[in-house]
Amino acid sequence: MKKWNQNLLYTILLLFSSLLPESLSAQKNVPQWGCFETSFTCKTKGNPFTEVSLNATFINNETHDTVRVTGFYDGNDIFKVRFMPQKQGLWTYEIKSSESKLNGRKGSLVCIKPETGNHGMVQVGKSSDFTFSDGGSYYPFGTTAYAWTHMDNGIQNLTLKSLAQSGFNKVRMCIFPKYYALVKEEPASYPYEIKSVTTDSKGEKHYEWDFNRFNPQFFQHLERRILQLDSLGIQADLILFHPYDKGHWGFDAMPMDANIKYIKYVVSRLAPYRNVWWSLANEFDYVKSKTVDNWITLSRTVTTTDPYKHLCSIHGSTACYFDYSLPYFTHTSIQDQAPVSDFGRAATIRNIFKKPVIFDEVCYEGNLPNRWGQLSGEEMLYRIWQGLIAGTYVTHGECFNFSNGNDTIFWAKGGPLRGESWKRIAFTRKLIESLPNSLQLADMSWDNITSTAGPGYYFIYLGKEAPDSWIFNLPTKNANYPKLTAGEKFKVEVIDTWNMTTEVYPAIFETTAQGNYRFVDKEGKKVSLPQKTYLLLRITHAL
Repeated sequence: MKKWNQNLLYTILLLFSSLLPESLSAQKNVPQWGCFETSFTCKTKGNPFTEVSLNATFINNETHDTVRVTGFYDGNDIFKVRFMPQKQGLWTYEIKSSESKLNGRKGSLVCIKPETGNHGMVQVGKSSDFTFSDGGSYYPFGTTAYAWTHMDNGIQNLTLKSLAQSGFNKVRMCIFPKYYALVKEEPASYPYEIKSVTTDSKGEKHYEWDFNRFNPQFFQHLERRILQLDSLGIQADLILFHPYDKGHWGFDAMPMDANIKYIKYVVSRLAPYRNVWWSLANEFDYVKSKTVDNWITLSRTVTTTDPYKHLCSIHGSTACYFDYSLPYFTHTSIQDQAPVSDFGRAATIRNIFKKPVIFDEVCYEGNLPNRWGQLSGEEMLYRIWQGLIAGTYVTHGECFNFSNGNDTIFWAKGGPLRGESWKRIAFTRKLIESLPNSLQLADMSWDNITSTAGPGYYFIYLGKEAPDSWIFNLPTKNANYPKLTAGEKFKVEVIDTWNMTTEVYPAIFETTAQGNYRFVDKEGKKVSLPQKTYLLLRITHAL
């Protein structure tokens, strides 16, 4: 009887809310994995950022799931609570606060079906895979635009336009502004209130911040950009700390109590957005004010504060690996080009960590004098495919400078994409998203070019080789899937990953054993090839 009454109440609420004007019902009907927000106007004494506690407990009336979230002060006497419902149904909530005017307030919302394109959060599926909350596969095809939200609005809008045309579904970006070679613009706003600004004899400004008072305007702007990324189907991989400050602002050297307050404030504001990832740092080892123990404390703070358990990692300089086996990290975020510079190497990293592996920096396509910014477009795409074939993922980046430092340089500031590899991302992503399962090497350590996506589905990447033919052959071992057997029939498609073409080879192949470890075509047939580099063979069961 009790469950019947709950379902009846849920139905009545849905019906009632559907009859309300949109302006009234939008706040009550919240899509699954959407963001519910409620705000309260309340004048308080003292510092509302630090002297007022505010949290809310949300309870699903049918499943009894309970989620406790922390509210935040948003300036102008406004306090807010945000919540991302992960299950449909009627949710009720109650506010607890040290401020009597806020304490005890109650309310409800109805979580309805997700809208088209809303698949929920990205999370870890099987040990080395990513999935959406709704169970669909997610394959990260990311890029890097560290300081794009700190540029002028024209560049920011151009960045969004570039991303919309690119095929990328993830972007790495800094919360704090960046003061570094080729990017030294002052942002329109800062994350903290300014106590004072002084100018030295060289004309350099020096800031004194009030680390107990955030600047809501700064975070409101960041939120708008995160929501715009979500509308494009792009994950916001948010870098919480970085070393690119050089003492200009001092955000890289805040005391630990300020770091923890910052994390808690950021999580309370941004965790209810489904497309958020946490990256503790970019090149953590260059942040000299923090020790490994400090990073572990900050990582623990993020994961214990976030009620939704968004993806979380940390990133080091070249070949500097953190202990990704720690429970705070859902996946790797590695800067190291060596594992994706040749066949098979990336699979070793996958086997070590038993978590999804992302190589978030493998050098950049560009024309900079720096050795890390000189990849050709072909080499960038080659490294992306070396990661994919091994069951890992590689983040794109480009840094072209054609105007003596006056270009926006996408890696730093966003703006227009000027390279060639990005034009191949949508095609590459379509190939990967068509797989029945994520890729992994079929016979690790013995065959570094043949990857499997399940029974009867193989990718063979030929990379920089340009043979005139390929003799049909496959390994007996098929990763953790059933072994290949005699008499299986296959078709072969020849895919030019650079020129983005696909041709079906006009022959059917049938397997026969060649020793204990490989199968060949029973007639010894081969595939004639156009003697081009960067070819991929897709080998699937013939119907």
